[in-house]
Amino acid sequence: MTSTLSPSTRKDAIAAATTGTHDLVVVGGGVTGAGVALDAASRGLSVVLLEAGDLAVGTSSRSGKTMHGGLRYLEQLNFSLVFGALRERDLTIKTLAPHLVGHEHFLYPLQHQWEKPYVGAGVGLYDAMATMSKRTGGAPHARYLSRKTVEREAPGLDTNVVIAGLQYPDGRMDDARHTLAVARTAASYGAQVITYAKVTGVRTAPDGRATGVTVEDVEGGGSFDVSARVVVNAAGVWAAEIQQLAGAHTFSIAPAKGVHLLVRKEAFDSTTGILSKAEDSVIILRKWYGHWLLGTTDTPYSGDKSNPTAEKEDIDYLLRNVNKLLRRKIERSDLLGTYAGLRPLLAPAGADGKSTSALSRDHAVIEAPMGMVTIVGGKYTTYRPMARDAVDAAAKSLGREIPPTPTENLPLVGAPGWLVIRNQLPALSARYGVPPPTLERMLHRYGAELPEVLAPIAGDEALGRPVPYTSGYLPVEFIYAVTREGAMTLDDVLTRRTHVAIEDPDGGVAAAAGIAALIAPVLRWDAARQKEEVAAYEAQPRLATIL
Repeated sequence: MTSTLSPSTRKDAIAAATTGTHDLVVVGGGVTGAGVALDAASRGLSVVLLEAGDLAVGTSSRSGKTMHGGLRYLEQLNFSLVFGALRERDLTIKTLAPHLVGHEHFLYPLQHQWEKPYVGAGVGLYDAMATMSKRTGGAPHARYLSRKTVEREAPGLDTNVVIAGLQYPDGRMDDARHTLAVARTAASYGAQVITYAKVTGVRTAPDGRATGVTVEDVEGGGSFDVSARVVVNAAGVWAAEIQQLAGAHTFSIAPAKGVHLLVRKEAFDSTTGILSKAEDSVIILRKWYGHWLLGTTDTPYSGDKSNPTAEKEDIDYLLRNVNKLLRRKIERSDLLGTYAGLRPLLAPAGADGKSTSALSRDHAVIEAPMGMVTIVGGKYTTYRPMARDAVDAAAKSLGREIPPTPTENLPLVGAPGWLVIRNQLPALSARYGVPPPTLERMLHRYGAELPEVLAPIAGDEALGRPVPYTSGYLPVEFIYAVTREGAMTLDDVLTRRTHVAIEDPDGGVAAAAGIAALIAPVLRWDAARQKEEVAAYEAQPRLATIL
């Protein structure tokens, strides 16, 4: 088996998917669907994963990029969600993806004396729950900070407003690359992973049981059928529509839009991220790969689910709430990029549709009709238990006993041996002429695969020189994205395999044509297709147009 995703492996996967009857066909290539594919394959089931666009193209590349327990859910008394999420956070940092997910400090600024016992109790409970969950990630413990210590740790906070703070650890991640790693690991255990494969119909037997799906080949043209004993619907905000294709309608989704802004490193002077109450939710400013990431909004959404965008009001809301705490205010000129994502929250009966911040982040597993298992709700951090529950339900529908999930002990692609590669960074720098800071950045993208990413430089030194207008990315990174990581479009490469799309106000437009030419030979694009890809990328909303 191989974890490679490429144009040629896609053809092989389609051939395999259209042969015989599989145990499961999974609809949706976000972290939940990828997690289901990995869980199923690791438990001995044959599985096909279908995604209408790119892996993580929806919610899973537009999250808060924090793997966390969810401190604010303690206020909702959702202890089980927080406890389980903390366990998953630390398991991921310690075992599953230590190259992609790492501990980061967050500071809860206290503005009033009465907050100390209230917030302190919440943070203390959060810390205790992490310990009770058999903390496996080596996270530092929470601590109280005086005003003087706050000023030392976070000089950017206004200590005329902030009188003290409570600091605690959570996890920082690259969500799109984490989902990619889950999907590639599933492929390495035999899952057939097919992107740009849009499910347009659900096939059913005379008794109404789901027996497979009909698929539009978005990339190659035409259509094909996949036969399966169980269809797992992991389509996120589109889950209700997929269920309706099977003739059922037993739930509704209340999409909640979350907007984030990427902020220049120089805009906030601090060694720690911050989390504080906002007008109707929380505001988080966290360190993220050499920048600051500011979010989030939490508002009902009824527009185009495939293209949620930040609005001027969203940016105003984020800046207004964070700047209440800052000595030096974040200005629009400090912003680099923005993105918006949708949370697939279950809509309870009688919901008024006016507020989403209080809706549960718990997940639900629904079988309707027979042979279709839907997994919906939840939060990114708990994708692995969600996948387990979905596969357990699928096994019940199959009428089979299957082994317990082994995913708790299955490191993702890039994790095994990544510490060895970290020790070898000086030697890799000398061999390929790539500066150590660049290799350090790349290590936290590729882990143990880093030597393989760098290997082409041995034959062409130019492939190790930064591409202009891309914040220092190397040509080999773009090439690896299409030869091993399943990127099929220019947007896949610039938005999800790299961060180019949000790291500069122009969104990488200046670099687009050159990168399209670089990857064109692998994807067999002619000059016309290159122009189409660049034009499509340039047409996307950018921060400059919103401001």
